Parts: sequence; C-alpha cells; structure tokens
Amino acid sequence: MPEIAPRQLILTLYGLYAREEHNWLSVASVVKLLSDVDVDPAAVRSSISRLKRRGVLEALKVERTAGYSLSPGALELLREGDVRIFSHPRARLADGFVLVIFSIPESERDRRHALRSTLGEMGFGTAAPGVWVAPGTLHEHAVRTVERMGLTGYVDLFIAHHRAFGDLRERVAEWWDLDAIESEYNEFVCHFQDAPKRFAAAADGPKTAFEIYVPMLTEWRRLPYRDPGLPFELLPEGWIGSRAENLFADLDALLRRPAREHAIRTIHS
Repeated sequence: MPEIAPRQLILTLYGLYAREEHNWLSVASVVKLLSDVDVDPAAVRSSISRLKRRGVLEALKVERTAGYSLSPGALELLREGDVRIFSHPRARLADGFVLVIFSIPESERDRRHALRSTLGEMGFGTAAPGVWVAPGTLHEHAVRTVERMGLTGYVDLFIAHHRAFGDLRERVAEWWDLDAIESEYNEFVCHFQDAPKRFAAAADGPKTAFEIYVPMLTEWRRLPYRDPGLPFELLPEGWIGSRAENLFADLDALLRRPAREHAIRTIHS
C-alpha cells in the first residue's frame, strides 16, 4: 500500500480521540502518539502547521500547553464521515440515483473545478459530460456539500431511476472504475488480514492495537468514499469489497478499545 501521509494520520487521531477530550490535543501528545507509527516529529509538526493553514485545526493553549482543536467545519465533516466510514451503508436498487448537473461560468472556473473534485472524492461517477451520478443514498450528503460550497445557484439535483436503454450493470461499469476500486480493496485485505495474529502475539496489547488500528483506519477512511455503496446487484461477481468490509468490521471490534486505552494513557501521561 502507498505510504500514509502524516496529515491523514493526524486527522485520524483527532477524529478518534480529540472529540472526547473536549476537542483538543496537545502538540506533544500528537507527536508522541505518531512516533508509535514511525512518523518523524518534524513531519508531524509540519503537517499540523499545514492543517492549521487550511483551516482544519485551530491553535489553542490549555493551561499554557500548546495544542490544537478541530475547526467547526472539520468537526462537521468528521460527523458526516463517521456514518459513511463505520457503517458504509449500501444502496438498494429502489433507492435509484442522485444526479448532479451544474453550470458554473468560466469566470468562476476555480469553483467549478473544486465542485468536480469534491464530487469525485464523494464517490460520484460521470454518466455523461456534466452529469454526475451516485446512489440515491448520497442525496442528502450531496445537498449539504453543495450548500457548504455556496454553489446552490449553479447546481440542480435529481433523484432518478434507470428505465432504458441498455443493461444497468454495464452502464455502472462505465460510470465508475470498479476494477480500480476492487484493487484498492484487495490491497487493504492483503495488508491487514494478518493483523489479528500480530495483535494476539503482542507483549503490549494496547500499544500494538494502536500501532495497527490508527494506520488501518486511516487507510480505510478513503475506501468508503472511493466506493459509493452501489447495490450488490450492480457489482461484479465475487466483489472483494464485501470481504474488505467484513475485515474492517472485525478489526474495528478487536482493536478499537485497546488502541484507545493506549492513546488515552499517552495523552494524559
């Protein structure tokens, strides 16, 4: 699997532990925790600075200790992500599709590019030039995203059902790169399928759980966005995403509590 960027690991830490610590972590605790997953302190501090510049983190001292909290916007995105990451709801055929059609003038091409990028990151496929498609279960998420971007005056959203023509499974394979999504799921399975054995053999269970869980969750976080949650009927036979979802659920149940034990012990040390 590709190397995980420190900023992604930092976001995972904040999502897991900062919110229950009054939305705050000290710089020292973040550095110490990420040293457990082999991230250099300088890289941690540099990544924190970049996240601050992007408005994701906000500097905050608590009892004269330097630290950062999540911005209101970042908190909102994490709350939305919790549902998609930990439950990853899969659509039914009856849910239909949400279609996003927009016309943004050339004078605002940066916002047009931002919307295209955001739709892609949400898991939308392209049914035709200027027509973006996703399972109907993503309708509310799409509405909130367009509102958050201030683009409601340029965008129309529809809920639709495919009636004709052609085979819908073939159309779906054109709208999304399912082979690429399966390849990423396969990498996840190959990378983490032996994690239960490693945890069972560990001398320090909580620390080992943390060392596995945080990178594992960081890798998993992007997959439910790459995979929009299409109905099983529209996916290839033997879809490895189902195996990956089961592995993630098993590892989450096995490692989340002991990993938290190590994290909280470190944060308060």
